[in-house]
Amino acid sequence: MRYLKGITSKSVIGFIGTGVMGESMACHLLHAGFPVVVYNRTKEKALKLIEIGAKWADSPKEVADVSDTIITMVGYPSDVEEIYLGENGLLHHMKKGCIAIDMTTSSPKLAEEINLFARDKGIYTLDAPVSGGDIGAKEARLSIMAGGDKGAFDAVIPLMDLLGSNVVYQGKAGAGQHTKMCNQITIASNMMGVSEALLYAKRSGLNPETVLKSITSGAAGSWSLSNLVPRMIDEDFAPGFYVKHFIKDLKIALDSAQGMEIKTPGLELALSLYEELAQSGEGNSGTHALIKLLETQ
Repeated sequence: MRYLKGITSKSVIGFIGTGVMGESMACHLLHAGFPVVVYNRTKEKALKLIEIGAKWADSPKEVADVSDTIITMVGYPSDVEEIYLGENGLLHHMKKGCIAIDMTTSSPKLAEEINLFARDKGIYTLDAPVSGGDIGAKEARLSIMAGGDKGAFDAVIPLMDLLGSNVVYQGKAGAGQHTKMCNQITIASNMMGVSEALLYAKRSGLNPETVLKSITSGAAGSWSLSNLVPRMIDEDFAPGFYVKHFIKDLKIALDSAQGMEIKTPGLELALSLYEELAQSGEGNSGTHALIKLLETQ
């Protein structure tokens, strides 16, 4: 049986990736009193955290050298692979018994590969992607879906409860990422629906705000309808979640679905629309900018 290091109030938490969501998540850990060490490719994006008490590390290796538990929240599977498996990656430098939690939306296959490599090193890994966007991160109301060793999951519950309001263990390594793919497939078709509905409301001469009041509490209600349509009405397309990252997620989902010989016509259509949206220059906008593409067609 491998040694598993538990979480105490003195545990040093490493946090890699302090972007739109990662910054808020790391803030919650600091406010709870945990010592936090941060690394981000662009140091400027970590300055707020440093100002409120986080320590800076110059590389993932430096994070691994001083941390008891590490959370990663980066952009792409290629980033995850480099941070965990690269020459100066976490799994070459973390101490035995420590836990690394990847909260990036990434490939289920990569999560399995990282888990196998970590086991040989006496290290625990969890794939624990999240849903809830920038709002969920700021308000610590993320939905966290975890895969990996159950004992490691149980050990990090004190951290997860600081970040999310719905923390669920899904099963073996990769299960968290597969669950996130279910989430993204659902969102993909839903975003097409809410965008079409808003466009319909506008073109038919209705007041979009009063339409929203009626349909959010009915059978059409959804997180996207309640949280993103108000931004669409206000023409606020700042990213809670980037279009470019959503395209990455949809490609992972489609690849996984095809590997299981599942037909996903809604997913395929959503991916094509979001790729068109990105090509029009909206890759750094929020996913709700899909309405802008539909308005021009």
